[in-house]
Amino acid sequence: MIALVDVNNFYVSCERLFNPYLHDKPVVVLSNNDGCIISRSQEAKDLGIKMGQPLFKVKALLKKHRVQVLSSNYQLYADISDRVMTLLSEFTDIQEVYSIDECFLNMDGQDNLGDIAHKIRIRMWQYLRMPVCVGIGPTKVLAKLANRCAKKDPYWQGVFLTNNITKSGMHSIMRSLPIDQLWGVGKSLSLKLQTNGVFSILDLKKANPIFMRKKFSINIEKIIYELNDIVCFELEQYE
Repeated sequence: MIALVDVNNFYVSCERLFNPYLHDKPVVVLSNNDGCIISRSQEAKDLGIKMGQPLFKVKALLKKHRVQVLSSNYQLYADISDRVMTLLSEFTDIQEVYSIDECFLNMDGQDNLGDIAHKIRIRMWQYLRMPVCVGIGPTKVLAKLANRCAKKDPYWQGVFLTNNITKSGMHSIMRSLPIDQLWGVGKSLSLKLQTNGVFSILDLKKANPIFMRKKFSINIEKIIYELNDIVCFELEQYE
């Protein structure tokens, strides 16, 4: 089993760590030239502010709702990221740092994965004041999908295990999600898949992997296998 741990609204969470005034307030962090929005608090998201929006296009909205606008501090974010990854390394012998705020953990051989996932969330908050969501599945693609469920649906309280839901329940979730919401499928590829009748994640799971490889690429074939619990993307460790 593989866990994907993702820090919620990472840049904003880092800023809140050193400025408690920002808690519970709408906050956005800007790109290094202060041109675009690259991180948003949940309160800012609820106002309809989109990722990547140019600052000048939403200045009126930001002013109206008294949104806190911050310049980015990448040195701070890198330091906090190092601490996050070090703490996460205590939960596994095999860890892949996927991005500044995301990490895959090998959970093979461990019992009570739900308890461990909740322990990760608690410890990340206790020691670093970083809010995280944890998704666990038998493959990277399914762990990513599980993390999305943990983050987007409050019902799961920040933790989602694919093995804790029935096959029909998992299919229902996959059916409700458009194909462009799947890890590894970008906007351009999703449009091509839709022209071939693949509109939801479930559609792709049920597709013939050999045919899809010939039609698209070996990567799509691997994604289909991973959606069907077959590991194709191994964890990568970097020295």
